Amino acid sequence: MQRSLWFVVLVCGGLACNSNAADSRRKDEDNKAQGKGSVVNLDGLRSRTPPEWKEEETASRMRLMQFRLPRVEGDPNDAELVIYKNLGGSAQENVKRWKGQFLPPSGKSIDDVATVKEIKIGGEGATSVDISGTYNPPPFDPTYKGERQADFRMLAVHFKGPENLYHIKLIGPAKTVEHYKQGFDDWLKGFKKS
Repeated sequence: MQRSLWFVVLVCGGLACNSNAADSRRKDEDNKAQGKGSVVNLDGLRSRTPPEWKEEETASRMRLMQFRLPRVEGDPNDAELVIYKNLGGSAQENVKRWKGQFLPPSGKSIDDVATVKEIKIGGEGATSVDISGTYNPPPFDPTYKGERQADFRMLAVHFKGPENLYHIKLIGPAKTVEHYKQGFDDWLKGFKKS
C-alpha cells in the first residue's frame, strides 16, 4: 500500500513538472510570435533578446544558439550572433584568437582597433572584446566560409558561467553591428537568476 502511494506521488509530481516545462515552452513560443524576443539560458542565468534578433536553427553542432540581426540600409550582409558552449581556452587565448581573425586598416595595429574589458554577466565575471577591420574567418565558418569581409566588426565575450564556458560573438558589417550594440550590451546586463 505504501509503495503504491509513493508511486502515485512520483507520477503526479512528474506530470506536474512536465506540464510546467510545456507551459514554459509554450509561453516562450507565444512571446516570440508576438515579437518579444527569445529567452537565452546560460546555466540558470536568463535574459530576453531584443525582438529584432531572429533565432535560427544552428548552422553547426558547435553552436548552441544563433540569431540573425537584419542589416541596416547600405550594408551587404546581416549580422549574426552565435553562442558557443564549452569550446575551451582561457579568456586571454580566445581574445588573442579573435584578434587574429581580423586585419586592421592600413597603418594601424590590431590593438589600435580592438578594445578588451572586463564585464559582468549575471554577477559573474566575463571578458569582452570589440574589434573592427577586415574579418578573416576560418575556412570552417558556415556563414563566410573563409572569405574575407571588409569593414566588419565583432563584439565577442568569453564567459565562464556557474557550470559551463560560453563564447558569445556578434559579427557583421560595422554599421549593422553598431546599430545593435546598445541592445547587445543591454541584453548582457539583463542576465539574472530565475
